[in-house]
Amino acid sequence: MNIGVTKAIRAGRSSVLALAISSLASAAMAQTAPHAPAPAPPTQEDQEAALAAQLDLPRDLKLFGKADPNVRKPTAIVNDTVLTGTDVDQRLNLIIALNKLNLKPEERDQYRMMILRQLIDETLQIQEAKANEITVDSKEIDQSFASVARRLQKTPEQMRAFLRQAGASERTMRKQVEGEVAWSRLLRRKVDINVSDEEAKAILDRLKAAQGSEEYHVYEIYMNATDDRKQEVYAGMQRIIQQMKEGAPFDYLAKTYSESSTKGQGGDLGWVRLAPGILPDEMAKAVEEMQPGQVAGPIPLTTGFSVVYLADKRKVGMADPRGAKLSLRQITINFPKGTNEAQATARAGQFAAATQAIKGCGDASNVAAAQNAEVVEKDGVVIGDLPPALQQIILPLQVGQVTQPFGTIEDGVRVLVVCGRDDPPPPGLPSIEQIQDGESDKRTNLRAQRMLRDLRRDALIEYR
Repeated sequence: MNIGVTKAIRAGRSSVLALAISSLASAAMAQTAPHAPAPAPPTQEDQEAALAAQLDLPRDLKLFGKADPNVRKPTAIVNDTVLTGTDVDQRLNLIIALNKLNLKPEERDQYRMMILRQLIDETLQIQEAKANEITVDSKEIDQSFASVARRLQKTPEQMRAFLRQAGASERTMRKQVEGEVAWSRLLRRKVDINVSDEEAKAILDRLKAAQGSEEYHVYEIYMNATDDRKQEVYAGMQRIIQQMKEGAPFDYLAKTYSESSTKGQGGDLGWVRLAPGILPDEMAKAVEEMQPGQVAGPIPLTTGFSVVYLADKRKVGMADPRGAKLSLRQITINFPKGTNEAQATARAGQFAAATQAIKGCGDASNVAAAQNAEVVEKDGVVIGDLPPALQQIILPLQVGQVTQPFGTIEDGVRVLVVCGRDDPPPPGLPSIEQIQDGESDKRTNLRAQRMLRDLRRDALIEYR
């Protein structure tokens, strides 16, 4: 919402599977990192005066002719393929259902226009694949549909019922799968990118030199802002952050609003280091101060503003401590019904004092008995699977140490005692072949974006 984005099929677009098992968990996105406020933007009056002077506009505008409402309707004919309002609505409902979104009416309108653009791209991709005699067999689409259903713990028939209830359809999901597979095959046929051994070795040498340094997985939404538009853009980006807090996925907001070259990948910058020249200084400073799961912005840049999301961070070539497996003992006290906050606070204080005196797991049962508390053993718990706040508490603990008490009056207060810890082995550096594959994927995605841009430029698109 942590925004763990599933890797898209080489075209750089989120797949149906990515939607189903998605991506950016809303609760984590709702966190925001503190950041210095932007300089006061110009007033609306200043903007209007500057723009009027620049374009030589009259003060009182009079419109002639009739406004064409058709350009506002989310339907289109793409070359010879008709995209209807039903197509747009069903795809939108699919996204809402799979991501459990709660959109306001104005946000639905924004998403509809985004979906229309995506359907146009998808249609162009399928058309270009067919022009190159590439088709996708219906059995392959059946297999993909069944795979999505399994990931959602449903049978194919249950999945169809789920889609109908959500106002979507099997057809819209199958169409998206067809577009992704056809485009992927077209790229494999047309795009031949070879990364030489020398290039891969140079990348490997840089990774060796960077071992132990921090690396950050960053997403961005960037919007250009000339002097006359700073106030407008800044306010717009604040609304985007509010949509994230209300549950909108970061990657879809990036695809809708971002003006960066990363827009097609949902704003994904990949893993970056904060070396000079990698990120703008203002962004680098914000990222360095953030914790995974936080959003910062709007960050003022030379040419506009950015909102950044930190999905994760790690040390190059080092084991991720969050991959450690723990053996834990959980000690819990519950409060009688009717306990008020003052009583619960006093009881929790006694419990905290007693549990902080625990001398290793062997002493946990004695303290629990004295506190009339429940003890539950939990083995094989991966730190990275715990809630982010709890991860930060447990990460520095050694075997035999105890967490601070946490919980609520309703659910009780508990502590965790670390009884065992198996740290993951260092991942090591990638092989030459892995580097070549990764670089080839990156370059293929860039080539795919250019191909899609050319298809858009040459297409006949009529909005209805």
